[in-house]
Amino acid sequence: MTLIKSISGIRGTIGGEVGDSLSPLDIVRFTASYASFIKKQGSNSDTIIIGRDARISGEMVSNIVSGTLISYGFNVLDIGLSTTPTVEVAVQLHKSAGGIILTASHNPKQWNALKLLNEKGEFLSAKDGEEILEVAENESFSFEEVDNLGTYIFDNSFNAKHIEQVLNLKLVDVELVKSAGFKVVVDAVNSTGGFMIPNLLEKMGVECVKLYCEPNGEFPHNPEPLPENLTEISKLVVEQKADFGIVVDPDVDRLAMVCEDGSMFGEEYTLVAISDFVLSKTPGNTVSNLSSTRALSDLTNKHNGSYVASAVGEVNVVEKMKETNAIIGGEGNGGIIYPELHYGRDALVGIALFLTQLAERKMSAKQLRDSYPNYFISKNKIQLTPKITQEYVDIILSTLEEKYKNEKITIIDGLKIDFKEGWVHLRKSNTEPIIRIYAESEGEEKANSLAQKMINEIKELI
Repeated sequence: MTLIKSISGIRGTIGGEVGDSLSPLDIVRFTASYASFIKKQGSNSDTIIIGRDARISGEMVSNIVSGTLISYGFNVLDIGLSTTPTVEVAVQLHKSAGGIILTASHNPKQWNALKLLNEKGEFLSAKDGEEILEVAENESFSFEEVDNLGTYIFDNSFNAKHIEQVLNLKLVDVELVKSAGFKVVVDAVNSTGGFMIPNLLEKMGVECVKLYCEPNGEFPHNPEPLPENLTEISKLVVEQKADFGIVVDPDVDRLAMVCEDGSMFGEEYTLVAISDFVLSKTPGNTVSNLSSTRALSDLTNKHNGSYVASAVGEVNVVEKMKETNAIIGGEGNGGIIYPELHYGRDALVGIALFLTQLAERKMSAKQLRDSYPNYFISKNKIQLTPKITQEYVDIILSTLEEKYKNEKITIIDGLKIDFKEGWVHLRKSNTEPIIRIYAESEGEEKANSLAQKMINEIKELI
């Protein structure tokens, strides 16, 4: 059983010992500490919005979270089955004191999590997160008396409001997309993207072929949108003679595409392609994290903008975007952050902009992908064990930093080593008990070779 407390929220497996999993008591503890934090902020609102993905445990977790918030004196506005970006947008629209998204993102169905938002609908800072963890650790809670309890309201209208806002973006041309007559296949891994994306596509006049779009929480394959998990949609796109395929994770903040020939567009290139379109219309700066492809930097320079890399994690990307006044940014995992709507990864925004881009340029998905540099990122991981502790990982990274001190080194988030032929980024995951090893070079073979070299060196140190 696992419980992880990080910049990405509180996540863990369902079932098991208190303090060692996301047990009901742990849910109460962390919800109460969040409520305590929000109360201290002195918001004009006494409402907190909650929404959830379609995980089997979602309703149970939602009930506990709602009851805890009510007992703290907050009014709960439950928007039900929704997406992470929908909750973020809802907090903005309703001008709420904060929001909680109940989702473990790309993690398997055994997991769930509390993603915590501030009154802007953005993830809490690392500093705020530390304060919440401290309150949880001390259990310094003060619940309200009966006359001051909060209320509960259910309102699922925000899904439609979110879609409407996406369609109203200046760079989204609904009529142009309708005239293109697109046909796409959607794999929503049986979560909330299963109704959100078809609803969006319907309003854009796109024919939608559904694959795993029943929001029942029974993930038919590993929900992380990596090539090895997408063999079925790859075949179906070809069989259906579709223009491309759309893949999202359970909470719909990550977006990957499949080309018309069944090949992967590459989740790294989701941000690259959409940034290309946005920059061609509104020149400016971009941000992605240290584990993202060099292609975005190349592209930004081409459009006479400036590119900056942040530490991994949405909150870090957003912070850097605000610092540099970036007009688009995100993460190489298919996360698109377009501040024109909100500062959060949003697959729906990405889909609408991608469709407009293809319609305007009269290109196929494969032609668009082939127009960009052919970098390849090899993504690998090493499982942490009782022997390979978090502390031991720090020793490994320090050893490698010393070994490669003559190369370009970045240590704001783990260890990134820039070689002439590519780069390697080693870091502890914020969401899983693993070491992530990312390597990029020109072509798959070179990237895999670079990654394997580093994996071998790590194993020698274990």
